Amino acid sequence: MQKIINSHCHIYPEKIADKAVLGIRDFYDLDMSLNGKLDDLIRDGNEVGVTHYLVHSVATTPKQVKSINEFIAQAVNAHPDLFTGFGTLHPDSDDIQGDFDYLIELGLKGVKLHPDFQQFAMNEERAFRIGEVVSKADVPMLVHCGDFRYNYSNPEQISPFLERFPDITFIGAHFAGWSMWEEATRKLSDFENLYVDLSSSLYALTPETALELIHAYGANRVLWGTDYPMWESVSEMEYFNKIDLTDSERQKILYDNAAKLLKIE
Repeated sequence: MQKIINSHCHIYPEKIADKAVLGIRDFYDLDMSLNGKLDDLIRDGNEVGVTHYLVHSVATTPKQVKSINEFIAQAVNAHPDLFTGFGTLHPDSDDIQGDFDYLIELGLKGVKLHPDFQQFAMNEERAFRIGEVVSKADVPMLVHCGDFRYNYSNPEQISPFLERFPDITFIGAHFAGWSMWEEATRKLSDFENLYVDLSSSLYALTPETALELIHAYGANRVLWGTDYPMWESVSEMEYFNKIDLTDSERQKILYDNAAKLLKIE
Protein backbone atom coordinates (compact mmCIF):
# COMPACT_ATOMS: atom_id res chain seq x y z
CA MET A 1 0.00 0.00 0.00
CA GLN A 2 1.27 3.48 -0.91
CA LYS A 3 2.28 5.51 2.13
CA ILE A 4 1.20 9.15 1.95
CA ILE A 5 2.35 12.16 3.94
CA ASN A 6 0.18 15.27 3.92
CA SER A 7 2.91 17.88 4.22
CA HIS A 8 0.78 20.96 4.82
CA CYS A 9 -1.91 20.93 7.53
CA HIS A 10 -3.13 23.76 9.76
CA ILE A 11 -4.88 22.70 12.97
CA TYR A 12 -6.53 24.74 15.72
CA PRO A 13 -7.79 24.23 19.28
CA GLU A 14 -11.47 23.30 19.48
CA LYS A 15 -12.49 26.61 21.05
CA ILE A 16 -11.05 28.79 18.28
CA ALA A 17 -11.18 26.49 15.24
CA ASP A 18 -14.45 27.86 13.87
CA LYS A 19 -13.21 31.45 14.11
CA ALA A 20 -9.86 30.54 12.55
CA VAL A 21 -11.47 28.80 9.59
CA LEU A 22 -13.78 31.76 9.02
CA GLY A 23 -10.74 34.02 9.00
CA ILE A 24 -9.04 31.90 6.34
CA ARG A 25 -12.23 31.82 4.31
CA ASP A 26 -12.51 35.58 4.36
CA PHE A 27 -8.79 36.16 3.68
CA TYR A 28 -8.88 34.02 0.53
CA ASP A 29 -12.58 34.41 -0.37
CA LEU A 30 -12.94 30.64 -0.42
CA ASP A 31 -15.74 28.22 0.45
CA MET A 32 -14.44 25.56 2.86
CA SER A 33 -16.07 22.34 4.06
CA LEU A 34 -13.45 21.33 6.65
CA ASN A 35 -13.32 22.65 10.22
CA GLY A 36 -9.64 22.78 11.22
CA LYS A 37 -9.94 20.29 14.09
CA LEU A 38 -7.80 17.22 14.71
CA ASP A 39 -10.49 14.59 14.27
CA ASP A 40 -11.66 16.19 11.04
CA LEU A 41 -8.10 16.25 9.66
CA ILE A 42 -7.70 12.54 10.32
CA ARG A 43 -11.12 11.73 8.89
CA ASP A 44 -10.34 13.70 5.75
CA GLY A 45 -6.94 12.06 5.33
CA ASN A 46 -8.40 8.59 5.77
CA GLU A 47 -10.43 9.18 2.62
CA VAL A 48 -7.25 8.81 0.54
CA GLY A 49 -5.06 6.76 2.89
CA VAL A 50 -2.84 9.43 4.42
CA THR A 51 -0.44 7.76 6.84
CA HIS A 52 1.27 10.83 8.34
CA TYR A 53 0.62 14.57 8.70
CA LEU A 54 2.82 17.64 9.09
CA VAL A 55 0.81 19.92 11.37
CA HIS A 56 1.36 23.54 12.31
CA SER A 57 -0.28 26.90 12.96
CA VAL A 58 0.82 30.55 12.78
CA ALA A 59 1.16 33.25 15.43
CA THR A 60 -0.13 36.61 14.28
CA THR A 61 1.25 38.29 17.43
CA PRO A 62 4.34 37.49 19.52
CA LYS A 63 2.24 36.64 22.57
CA GLN A 64 0.57 33.77 20.70
CA VAL A 65 3.82 31.93 19.98
CA LYS A 66 4.12 29.95 23.22
CA SER A 67 0.51 28.75 23.41
CA ILE A 68 0.37 27.77 19.73
CA ASN A 69 3.57 25.77 19.97
CA GLU A 70 2.34 24.04 23.11
CA PHE A 71 -0.91 23.16 21.34
CA ILE A 72 0.91 21.69 18.34
CA ALA A 73 3.20 19.72 20.66
CA GLN A 74 0.20 18.35 22.56
CA ALA A 75 -1.37 17.19 19.29
CA VAL A 76 1.86 15.46 18.29
CA ASN A 77 2.21 13.83 21.70
CA ALA A 78 -1.35 12.52 21.43
CA HIS A 79 -0.62 11.01 17.99
CA PRO A 80 3.16 10.46 17.86
CA ASP A 81 3.05 7.98 15.01
CA LEU A 82 0.66 10.07 12.95
CA PHE A 83 1.83 13.68 13.38
CA THR A 84 5.02 15.66 12.99
CA GLY A 85 4.75 19.23 14.26
CA PHE A 86 6.35 22.50 13.20
CA GLY A 87 6.39 25.44 15.57
CA THR A 88 5.65 29.07 14.89
CA LEU A 89 7.88 32.10 15.41
CA HIS A 90 7.04 35.79 15.16
CA PRO A 91 9.48 38.41 13.83
CA ASP A 92 8.48 40.96 16.49
CA SER A 93 9.24 38.71 19.43
CA ASP A 94 11.73 40.06 21.96
CA ASP A 95 13.32 36.61 22.23
CA ILE A 96 13.28 34.72 18.94
CA GLN A 97 16.14 32.50 20.07
CA GLY A 98 14.28 31.61 23.27
CA ASP A 99 11.06 30.93 21.36
CA PHE A 100 12.97 28.67 18.97
CA ASP A 101 14.75 26.82 21.77
CA TYR A 102 11.41 26.20 23.46
CA LEU A 103 9.72 24.80 20.36
CA ILE A 104 12.64 22.42 19.92
CA GLU A 105 12.36 21.47 23.61
CA LEU A 106 8.68 20.69 22.96
CA GLY A 107 9.73 18.18 20.31
CA LEU A 108 8.71 20.19 17.26
CA LYS A 109 10.78 19.49 14.17
CA GLY A 110 10.79 22.73 12.20
CA VAL A 111 9.40 26.24 11.79
CA LYS A 112 6.32 27.50 9.93
CA LEU A 113 5.97 31.15 8.86
CA HIS A 114 3.19 32.94 6.99
CA PRO A 115 4.55 36.39 6.05
CA ASP A 116 1.22 37.52 4.57
CA PHE A 117 -0.68 36.77 7.80
CA GLN A 118 2.17 37.95 10.03
CA GLN A 119 2.77 41.06 7.91
CA PHE A 120 6.51 41.01 7.40
CA ALA A 121 8.56 40.67 4.24
CA MET A 122 11.01 37.80 3.81
CA ASN A 123 13.70 40.19 2.55
CA GLU A 124 13.67 42.50 5.55
CA GLU A 125 15.80 42.46 8.67
CA ARG A 126 12.98 41.02 10.82
CA ALA A 127 12.94 37.91 8.64
CA PHE A 128 16.71 37.69 8.67
CA ARG A 129 16.67 37.59 12.48
CA ILE A 130 14.59 34.43 12.27
CA GLY A 131 16.86 33.08 9.56
CA GLU A 132 19.94 33.58 11.73
CA VAL A 133 18.37 31.49 14.49
CA VAL A 134 17.05 28.69 12.26
CA SER A 135 20.25 28.47 10.18
CA LYS A 136 22.17 27.36 13.27
CA ALA A 137 19.95 24.29 13.66
CA ASP A 138 19.35 21.30 11.41
CA VAL A 139 15.61 21.86 10.97
CA PRO A 140 13.51 22.80 7.93
CA MET A 141 11.48 25.97 7.54
CA LEU A 142 8.07 25.90 5.83
CA VAL A 143 6.99 29.31 4.51
CA HIS A 144 3.82 30.42 2.80
CA CYS A 145 4.93 31.94 -0.49
CA GLY A 146 3.14 34.19 -2.95
CA ASP A 147 0.09 36.43 -3.11
CA PHE A 148 -0.56 38.92 -5.89
CA ARG A 149 -2.26 41.23 -3.37
CA TYR A 150 0.78 41.76 -1.14
CA ASN A 151 4.55 42.10 -1.21
CA TYR A 152 5.59 39.96 1.71
CA SER A 153 6.40 36.54 0.26
CA ASN A 154 6.59 36.91 -3.52
CA PRO A 155 9.69 35.78 -5.46
CA GLU A 156 11.45 39.14 -5.07
CA GLN A 157 11.20 38.75 -1.28
CA ILE A 158 11.95 35.02 -1.13
CA SER A 159 15.04 35.11 -3.35
CA PRO A 160 17.19 37.29 -1.04
CA PHE A 161 16.34 35.08 1.93
CA LEU A 162 17.36 31.93 0.05
CA GLU A 163 20.60 33.59 -1.04
CA ARG A 164 21.42 34.72 2.48
CA PHE A 165 20.64 31.37 4.15
CA PRO A 166 21.69 28.55 1.79
CA ASP A 167 22.04 26.15 4.72
CA ILE A 168 18.35 26.35 5.63
CA THR A 169 16.19 23.63 4.12
CA PHE A 170 13.40 25.91 2.91
CA ILE A 171 10.00 24.51 1.93
CA GLY A 172 8.18 27.01 -0.26
CA ALA A 173 4.47 26.35 0.09
CA HIS A 174 2.25 26.42 -2.99
CA PHE A 175 5.00 25.82 -5.55
CA ALA A 176 6.83 28.69 -3.79
CA GLY A 177 4.35 31.21 -5.16
CA TRP A 178 0.60 31.04 -4.68
CA SER A 179 -1.21 32.91 -7.48
CA MET A 180 2.09 33.37 -9.32
CA TRP A 181 3.14 29.75 -9.67
CA GLU A 182 4.97 29.95 -12.98
CA GLU A 183 6.77 33.20 -12.18
CA ALA A 184 7.98 31.77 -8.88
CA THR A 185 9.23 28.64 -10.60
CA ARG A 186 11.18 30.65 -13.17
CA LYS A 187 12.82 32.79 -10.52
CA LEU A 188 13.36 30.31 -7.69
CA SER A 189 13.74 26.76 -9.01
CA ASP A 190 17.55 26.97 -9.24
CA PHE A 191 17.95 27.36 -5.47
CA GLU A 192 19.12 23.94 -4.35
CA ASN A 193 17.98 24.46 -0.74
CA LEU A 194 14.39 25.08 -1.88
CA TYR A 195 11.74 22.37 -1.72
CA VAL A 196 8.13 23.09 -2.66
CA ASP A 197 4.75 21.66 -1.77
CA LEU A 198 1.77 21.31 -4.09
CA SER A 199 -0.84 22.61 -1.68
CA SER A 200 -3.40 25.22 -2.79
CA SER A 201 -2.05 25.02 -6.34
CA LEU A 202 -3.39 22.12 -8.37
CA TYR A 203 -6.92 23.56 -8.49
CA ALA A 204 -5.56 26.44 -10.57
CA LEU A 205 -3.12 24.60 -12.83
CA THR A 206 -3.61 22.21 -15.73
CA PRO A 207 -1.99 18.80 -15.24
CA GLU A 208 0.44 19.71 -18.00
CA THR A 209 1.52 22.93 -16.29
CA ALA A 210 1.80 21.18 -12.94
CA LEU A 211 4.08 18.58 -14.53
CA GLU A 212 6.28 21.30 -16.00
CA LEU A 213 6.63 22.97 -12.61
CA ILE A 214 7.40 19.68 -10.87
CA HIS A 215 10.10 18.90 -13.42
CA ALA A 216 11.55 22.41 -13.09
CA TYR A 217 12.25 21.75 -9.41
CA GLY A 218 12.81 18.02 -9.82
CA ALA A 219 10.46 15.43 -8.37
CA ASN A 220 12.88 14.86 -5.49
CA ARG A 221 12.16 18.41 -4.20
CA VAL A 222 8.35 18.31 -4.29
CA LEU A 223 5.92 17.38 -1.49
CA TRP A 224 2.21 16.55 -1.61
CA GLY A 225 -0.08 18.49 0.73
CA THR A 226 -3.62 19.83 0.95
CA ASP A 227 -3.31 23.06 2.99
CA TYR A 228 -5.94 21.57 5.32
CA PRO A 229 -8.56 22.88 6.07
CA MET A 230 -8.64 24.74 2.76
CA TRP A 231 -8.97 21.74 0.46
CA GLU A 232 -10.29 18.19 0.78
CA SER A 233 -7.86 15.31 0.36
CA VAL A 234 -10.08 13.52 -2.15
CA SER A 235 -10.16 16.41 -4.60
CA GLU A 236 -6.46 17.16 -4.12
CA MET A 237 -5.56 13.55 -4.84
CA GLU A 238 -7.78 13.56 -7.92
CA TYR A 239 -5.90 16.61 -9.24
CA PHE A 240 -2.58 14.96 -8.43
CA ASN A 241 -3.45 11.70 -10.15
CA LYS A 242 -4.14 13.55 -13.41
CA ILE A 243 -0.48 14.61 -13.62
CA ASP A 244 1.52 12.34 -15.93
CA LEU A 245 4.16 11.30 -13.43
CA THR A 246 6.17 8.11 -13.32
CA ASP A 247 5.55 5.70 -10.45
CA SER A 248 8.92 6.69 -9.00
CA GLU A 249 8.09 10.40 -9.15
CA ARG A 250 4.72 9.77 -7.55
CA GLN A 251 6.31 7.80 -4.72
CA LYS A 252 8.81 10.57 -4.04
CA ILE A 253 6.19 13.32 -3.96
CA LEU A 254 3.62 11.44 -1.90
CA TYR A 255 5.99 10.05 0.69
CA ASP A 256 9.74 9.68 0.23
CA ASN A 257 10.74 13.35 0.07
CA ALA A 258 8.74 14.37 3.13
CA ALA A 259 9.85 11.29 5.05
CA LYS A 260 13.46 12.27 4.45
CA LEU A 261 12.96 15.93 5.39
CA LEU A 262 10.94 15.10 8.49
CA LYS A 263 13.21 12.18 9.44
CA ILE A 264 10.35 9.71 9.56
CA GLU A 265 11.45 6.10 9.77
